[in-house]
Amino acid sequence: MDRSLVTLLTKPDGFFLNLNTEPESLGVPALFVLTSGLVGAISAYLIAGLTGKMMSAIMPGMESITGIIAVVSAIIGSFIFWGIVAGVFYVISSSFKGTGTFNRCLEVVGYGFLPQVIGALVAAVYTIMTVPSISVPSLSRSVMNDPQALNAAITAFMHDPAIRMVTQISAVVSIVFILWSAYIWVYGIKEARGLSLRDAQLCVGIPVLLYIIYLVYSVTLA
Repeated sequence: MDRSLVTLLTKPDGFFLNLNTEPESLGVPALFVLTSGLVGAISAYLIAGLTGKMMSAIMPGMESITGIIAVVSAIIGSFIFWGIVAGVFYVISSSFKGTGTFNRCLEVVGYGFLPQVIGALVAAVYTIMTVPSISVPSLSRSVMNDPQALNAAITAFMHDPAIRMVTQISAVVSIVFILWSAYIWVYGIKEARGLSLRDAQLCVGIPVLLYIIYLVYSVTLA
């Protein structure tokens, strides 16, 4: 079995071949998940910093506070997403008479996070290049105390062309790299749960398709 990262990304069937003959190990998968969270935190920090900057005139330090919250949320969120994805695949694969433990399922899903690291890096580079060009309005105390004025200011900011572009590009990047992850997950779940290729494709494809629909719907509403 070839366990190189190139094989994982391009030929996951070879990477996961005879997986069940090896001990379960969550170390490397957890590292991939952590790295995706850390890299994703770069974009989260920059975007959240814009919101904090809006309120910094009346609430000093908000830029740092919102940035820290965004970073922590991105890291924790990546692990929560890992658990949710593995749980969904485990439940669906059970309907196909899948065997194998939840930890094994968690392991292969974690390996499938490697494309998420690459995608987060692409999004971070784009965000770093775009954020300096975004004009951030400063909210006065009177605006903060007026719900309608505050809502209008936030809405205008969120509909700024640069902000919308960041949101749209991030969604496109997410879709591309979640499809790459799905490609890996199909073969990982196939081996981890003892499924046929067709059943593994259905197990992974259905929830991933629903997730992509959600992303597209979210961007449409933005």
